[in-house]
Amino acid sequence: MMIEQRRHWQGLDPRTTARIFINARCIGEKKINGDDCFILKFCADSSTLKARNEGLAEIIRHVLFGYFSQKTGLLVHLKNSHLTRIQNNGGDVVYWETTINSFLDNYRPVDGIMIAHSDRSAATLFRFGKTSMSHTKTKMEEVWTLVINTLNLS
Repeated sequence: MMIEQRRHWQGLDPRTTARIFINARCIGEKKINGDDCFILKFCADSSTLKARNEGLAEIIRHVLFGYFSQKTGLLVHLKNSHLTRIQNNGGDVVYWETTINSFLDNYRPVDGIMIAHSDRSAATLFRFGKTSMSHTKTKMEEVWTLVINTLNLS
């Protein structure tokens, strides 16, 4: 997934975030970093998943969980999970589960729109299959801060 595309989901483009969760359903509440949040769950439908399949890779599941502050309505936590099945020319089937947990904060207005100015994310890649030799787990973490410099020429 391209970083720019993921940034849209992480609150840098609130309109995109709203469109993603427009058909989601509320599945409960949870406290995130002391903030009471409602949880929206969105599952990609089978036709969308099929359209994204490539070659020997079949996307089985894509689920997004958005945790939104009950006080502000802003996205506080995003969990993005994919499960992909890959079978090489009749060989063993291998599954890849990719999960990205992102925690957004430091929201500030930019042109009247509240934008997250920092985030910490952890991506976990879990590969598994029929044999234990195919099991691997990798974790990557990222922290970013958005700095906007303005030039006042008056």
